[in-house]
Amino acid sequence: MRTAVLLGFRLRQEVLAWSGAWWFLATLTVQAVVAPLIGLFVWSAVYPDDPAIARYYIVVILVTLMTESFEQHTFSNQIYDGTLSHELLRPQPVVIGVIGMNLATRIWLTFLGAPVVVLAGISLRAGFDWAAVLRSAPYIVPAGVLVFLWTFLLSLTAFWTDKVHSIVGFGSQLIFLLGGTAAPIALLPEAWRRVAEVLPFYGMIGLPADLAAGTRSTGSLGYQLAWIAVLGSAVTISWRIGVRRYTAVGS
Repeated sequence: MRTAVLLGFRLRQEVLAWSGAWWFLATLTVQAVVAPLIGLFVWSAVYPDDPAIARYYIVVILVTLMTESFEQHTFSNQIYDGTLSHELLRPQPVVIGVIGMNLATRIWLTFLGAPVVVLAGISLRAGFDWAAVLRSAPYIVPAGVLVFLWTFLLSLTAFWTDKVHSIVGFGSQLIFLLGGTAAPIALLPEAWRRVAEVLPFYGMIGLPADLAAGTRSTGSLGYQLAWIAVLGSAVTISWRIGVRRYTAVGS
């Protein structure tokens, strides 16, 4: 209960703090929607008679906005400039501040990117089956948790290296290639499709998009929850080892 109250206060604080950064948030929104839009244009040209392609990529845009994570900037920089020490002295877990900032940026990106999603849906006359959209809803939150855990895990490498932006950038490319943004998983070669469906990246973007677009009738929350357990454990272990190293060197 106390953790939920603290997270609520931190989320409100971060939402208000980001409200003065409209142009920066607009830039992040544009960056988030460009890749799915390119996928939409390319695959719509390849399959002009398949309305599921438009529906799929419209949902990919929305899911991307709702799950974007920037811990390599918001958290790792605190390690580099030493301000993580201030967070360690607060009478609350450091992760509350990280999650609060993550949720605040997602709220603003979704708010600013919503017009793009609506305009794309209207202009492409994407006829959604709203029953399918409702079936996809339970998969959105686990998708957001997976993206956060993956990005946060890679951002923790800042305890050991100054190349965190390259590492997180590589991780983001894996999400782009195997998560269903570069191409719907169903269109990948059979071997690649099987690999993509096992790795966690499909659960971050493609799975909820496939369900909402109606290109897949069922999904597996167990698959997403299993990867949440794996990545959550990896984050916990990395944090404990990393913060010991941070304090040991007198930061």
